[in-house]
Amino acid sequence: MVAVQTIIAFIPAALVLIVAPGPDSLYTLTRSVSDGRTTGVTAALGSSTGSIVHTTAAVLGLSAILRTSAVAFTAVKLVGAAYLVYLGVQTFRGEEEFEITPEGTGYTPVESFRSALFINVSNPKVALFFLAFLPQFVRPGSPAAPQIFLFGVLFATLGFCYQALLAVFSARARRVVTERDLLRRILRTASGSVLVGFGAKLALSRRVSS
Repeated sequence: MVAVQTIIAFIPAALVLIVAPGPDSLYTLTRSVSDGRTTGVTAALGSSTGSIVHTTAAVLGLSAILRTSAVAFTAVKLVGAAYLVYLGVQTFRGEEEFEITPEGTGYTPVESFRSALFINVSNPKVALFFLAFLPQFVRPGSPAAPQIFLFGVLFATLGFCYQALLAVFSARARRVVTERDLLRRILRTASGSVLVGFGAKLALSRRVSS
């Protein structure tokens, strides 16, 4: 059973990471600006579906690891912690430039969904992120797999809501996210801080029951 307090703690941390500009939100913006809101919303749905795929893989992989030994868990914990810190540092240093083409490209909603799903599922960084991030909120003494899956679904749902809003308000979102340097720096700093913080938390965490 997941405590309400844990969900309350999870939501703002997830939102900070979701709002930070990345490949998924960029693709949703591109499809929305180029081919319309419906195509952008289906791109958001494709990205969120990809998150569910990664969540399922994380549940299956972590459940097996957590059942083996404290040594195996410690190894995964330290690797995950190092990866989160690495992502945080790279986020601090990142100066990504987004190029959004306003001309229509002729993507249908179905094609947009498939492309977004493929972009998300084929990105190994997303897979590693889910393996490292979701276990941070697992409650000791309770089965890990259902909790990880719940947090993954919640993350995907929040991601879809945010990206769908980007699609609906594409013109305004494009200016805010891609053209205002101050906001981009704020989002980058907040996201990097969350990643580094959870990396440190993971390194200090104890083994959880599965």
